[in-house]
Amino acid sequence: MSSTTTATTPTTPANAPKGQPMFSTRLALPVLDRLQERLRDRMIEAGFDAILTDSPEDVAYLTGFFHHPCERPVAVWLGADGERVLLVPELERENAERQHARAELVSYPEFPGVVPPFRALSQRVGSAGRFGPTGRVGFSTSMTWERQAAAMAEFDGARFEATDLVTVARFVKLPEEIELHAEAARITDLMLDSGVALIRDAIASGGRMPSEAELASHVGGVGVSTMYAEHDDVVVVSPLAGGLVYAGANSAYPHGLPSGYRLQPGDTFMLSLGCAVGGRFVEGERTFVLGEPTADQRRYHDAVREAQAIGGAAIRPGVECRSVNATCLQVIQDAGLGQFLRHRQGHGIGLGMHEPPWLEGGDATLLEPGMIVSNEPGIYIPGHAGYRISDSMVVTEDGSRPLTAFPRGLDVCAIEL
Repeated sequence: MSSTTTATTPTTPANAPKGQPMFSTRLALPVLDRLQERLRDRMIEAGFDAILTDSPEDVAYLTGFFHHPCERPVAVWLGADGERVLLVPELERENAERQHARAELVSYPEFPGVVPPFRALSQRVGSAGRFGPTGRVGFSTSMTWERQAAAMAEFDGARFEATDLVTVARFVKLPEEIELHAEAARITDLMLDSGVALIRDAIASGGRMPSEAELASHVGGVGVSTMYAEHDDVVVVSPLAGGLVYAGANSAYPHGLPSGYRLQPGDTFMLSLGCAVGGRFVEGERTFVLGEPTADQRRYHDAVREAQAIGGAAIRPGVECRSVNATCLQVIQDAGLGQFLRHRQGHGIGLGMHEPPWLEGGDATLLEPGMIVSNEPGIYIPGHAGYRISDSMVVTEDGSRPLTAFPRGLDVCAIEL
């Protein structure tokens, strides 16, 4: 793939079906430059001379390099003076070159190494007196103490300070990033469709209902195969596509894992799915009823559906996350179902499936256009089932809109037997 291909301009690789463009999942180098420049502006305003981060998500965000994290450090150094250096083990150098990593590559032989890995970085960017007037280096708050100590030991005189500058910079997505999220939403909707189709096919054939595990395997396979068929350079992250599938009483556990339980007539069941395109995640969750819903099932589902609709309308620029959360969850409280709440309304989504800001009572972050958050109120009735509906929402100039589009109401989500 050309390094100048953007996420909004499909290319047609040699192996693509004739006349069918493939979706490009890699951000163009000028887009990565803009992401770096936004962070550099924040860094300078905060008085830092450099930022050091070893978070795999931050590395991908700033340089476009996706890797399998392990004990070998991979880190980005972004200097106020314009320097951008990617520290990699030598075994990753060619991989970084192949992905057109937007930084100067500096490698070290091995870990733990005769020479410490961060020494290669310090030898390239210099001591505190060489890389800035104050020697202030911000490091990501996710950096382990072991990594912090290893880095600090190699920069004489530097003042290392924890900072969330990179995390906050990632809150607001560029249009090119939103294009990737939108494509992930399209595939998530296809996965939801495929899960329902598998169940309907079983009903029509008179065969056994699928198990939770079989459903999870099926929808994940649909997501992954769609990407490899329609995308010209699949960025592999974990998870690439899939999610949680649970039915009946199992769904009363908010993050329960799929089991061998087979769906039964009358079950409430949940497809909690998502995928990542270009490393950018989306989630889409729907709650279904297998057969004619009972009065209780309708009451529970309708309450969550109303909370999700009102909560979605509350997601607007200039509103505090905690206020949106309160508006959404109050609907469930007013319905007399507050005792079944187990979690907040939602969370930020980006290069992580769960990342800040949080739609929760303790987060006063103001929403801004370009942010993407989940809107996923849920209730969980022990011994019966859980009910949760989720869309990934992008904040717009005058409100918000869902990226995922699969129907939400019981008129579609009740499956006839």
